[in-house]
Amino acid sequence: MRDRDIDYRDQAAILVHALPYIQQYQGKTMVVKYGGNAMIREDLKAAVIQDVILMSCVGIRTVLVHGGGPEIEGMLKALGRESRFVRGLRYTDEATMEIVQMVLCGKVNKDITALIQQQGGRAMGICGLDGGLLQARRLDSEGEDLGLVGEIERVDVSVLEGIFHAGAIPVVSSVALGVGNAAGHALNINADTAAARIAAALGAEKLLLMTDVPGLLRDLQDSASLIKAISCSELETLKNEGIVSKGMIPKTDCCTLALEGGVKKAHILDGRFPHALLIELFTHEGIGTMIEAG
Repeated sequence: MRDRDIDYRDQAAILVHALPYIQQYQGKTMVVKYGGNAMIREDLKAAVIQDVILMSCVGIRTVLVHGGGPEIEGMLKALGRESRFVRGLRYTDEATMEIVQMVLCGKVNKDITALIQQQGGRAMGICGLDGGLLQARRLDSEGEDLGLVGEIERVDVSVLEGIFHAGAIPVVSSVALGVGNAAGHALNINADTAAARIAAALGAEKLLLMTDVPGLLRDLQDSASLIKAISCSELETLKNEGIVSKGMIPKTDCCTLALEGGVKKAHILDGRFPHALLIELFTHEGIGTMIEAG
C-alpha cells in the first residue's frame, strides 16, 4: 500500500471525526474574542482567519470581536503620549479616545475584514457606534475616574442579524455609543466584556476567548496542569484559593457574565497555538478550558 493512501485515510478520518460536531453546531451562534499574539504573529493571524471562515462555511453564525491594545499603545507612543491604567482598564481622556477610535474602528478593524475577504470569506467590519450596536454609560470604578470608558447597557442584535442575513461575518471593534451620562461621546469598552455581552444578547452557543496562556492552570508553572472543564461554582472556589488570580480573573469574570446571560459554554483558548478554534470545537480532546454554568 502506498504511503499516500495511508495519508488519505488519515485525512478522511479527521473529517469524519469532525462530522458530529459540525452537525451539532450548524445554525448555532458563536462569538470569538480575538486578541493577543494571534493578532500580531502573521502565521497565527492567518490560522485564526482560516478557522473563522471555516466555521462560517459549515453553517456556524460567527461574530469576531477584536481588541487592539498593542496597536493603541504603539500609536500613543508614536504621538508621545503615556498610557495610564486604573484597575486594569486604560484611562481614556478625549485625546486618547480619538486614538482608540482611529486605531480600533479604523486600521485594525479594516485590516481584519480585508484578511477575511482575501482568504475567500465575506466579512463586514463595524464598531459599536454603527447602528447603535453597543450602547453604554460611563463606567464608575469604585469612585475612580476612568475617563471615557464605558459599561454596556444594551446590545442591538438587529445590526448583527442584518449582517448574518447578508451572508457575512461581523467583525466588531469595541467602541460604544454613549448614552445617559455619556450621551454624545464614543466610549472605550474592554473587548472581552464586549464579546461576553454580545454573546449573551445573541443567545450564543459558545463564547471563545483567545488568550496568550493555555487556559486555566492549577499550577502556573506547569502547562500539564490545564483544567479542561470546570463549572462556575468550581471557578469561584479556585478564585478563593488563589489558583485563579491576576489577569485570569477578568477573563473568567467575562465567561461568567456570558453564562449568566444564557450562553451555553465559554472557552478560554491558547491563541498562540495554530488553529486553536478548530481543535477546541471539532475534536473530543479540545485544547483549552471549557466553563459551564452551575
